[in-house]
Amino acid sequence: MPADWKPAKRRQKDVDARWTKKHGKSYFGYKVSANADKRYKLVRKLKVSTASEHDTLHFEDVLDCANTSRDILADKGHVDGEREARLSKQGWRLHIQRKGSKDKPISEIQQRRNHRIAKTRARIEHVFAGLAQMGGKALRSIGLARARLHLNWKVAAYNLQRLVYLKEAGVEAF
Repeated sequence: MPADWKPAKRRQKDVDARWTKKHGKSYFGYKVSANADKRYKLVRKLKVSTASEHDTLHFEDVLDCANTSRDILADKGHVDGEREARLSKQGWRLHIQRKGSKDKPISEIQQRRNHRIAKTRARIEHVFAGLAQMGGKALRSIGLARARLHLNWKVAAYNLQRLVYLKEAGVEAF
């Protein structure tokens, strides 16, 4: 931040937020990584970070050891042999989609496996769609601490809304 900026201007600049590029479009701000329950579509754990941090850095931070299911479903960006071996030793069952390259496309079996994983992961994407209906991840705050607070509130509101729906639907666990 330039030293010649006045205090009033400094208060208006978010020095914690960072830029990132996704699919050719630039974004400024923060990112949410979440662990959601596939059966009830409730967010179990989340991590808020700057937009420039890669999702794989938060992969293990959002794992919920209290979850009775030891299955982990993730997209192609989370492939890491070392992490997979370490988590397998800890009792996790990893279902991570595979990706091909221009020179080596994935096989028919891997395509079917990816499709099977994608069907379950689609339920989790509903969580992010629900958050988008509540205003998405857009925030009107400055700083990572406030962004964490606002996004935690938003996820808590989503979970409460979801619990009300589950109660009214007569879901057995509730």
